[in-house]
Amino acid sequence: MPTAAIIPAAGSGLRFGEQKQFKLLGKKPLLLHSIEPFIRSNEIQEIVVVVPSEMVKESKRIFSNYFGIGIRVVSGGEHRQISVYNGLKAVSKDCNLVCVHDGARPFVTVKLIESTIHATKKFDGVIAAVKATDTVKQSSNNTVQATLNRDIVWLAQTPQVFDKNMLKKALSSLNEKNDLETDEAMTMEKMGYSIGIVEGSRFNIKITTQEDWVFAEAIINSKPLKTFQ
Repeated sequence: MPTAAIIPAAGSGLRFGEQKQFKLLGKKPLLLHSIEPFIRSNEIQEIVVVVPSEMVKESKRIFSNYFGIGIRVVSGGEHRQISVYNGLKAVSKDCNLVCVHDGARPFVTVKLIESTIHATKKFDGVIAAVKATDTVKQSSNNTVQATLNRDIVWLAQTPQVFDKNMLKKALSSLNEKNDLETDEAMTMEKMGYSIGIVEGSRFNIKITTQEDWVFAEAIINSKPLKTFQ
């Protein structure tokens, strides 16, 4: 089924301490690492990247110089769901599925992208996720309330793939209620859609803090990276 990739990268970098979209990771900007596997995938027909409004023009120039192909670039919003919704509006009518991937997850692979897309035959949406390995505590005011069964706990990642029209309907409803949610799957779940899981990778980290950047540099310089790709 024709699939578009939407890559939200419109964050201000508040928790990181600076905007990181074009900070060099290895020999190229972080965001380019995240985009490249989608270009290599035969399952992706078009790519929409969502960036801060002041970075649209420069992003187009960088993508054109590096990739040499057309990548749509649109302005993001104050919150994630606004950015993804803006990306959705830029997707062509030809694409029935959308694959949303965090711009700050530079180690996604073509295999993982395509696994999530193929799994949508059985669900309304599919997410990549990894099983919890630590003991999981539920707390309130820094006090443990319960210990959860880690065997049934998954840590959500991206890519996340959805029917385009279903996601648009879910996000439209969310915008009207002005709710804040941390991923698109959560929005879809609340609408009653079925969401499946494909096992992700522990290399598929999201860079949110400076500590995450240290891990990312270690990964990109490590031999295991070449084997998991």
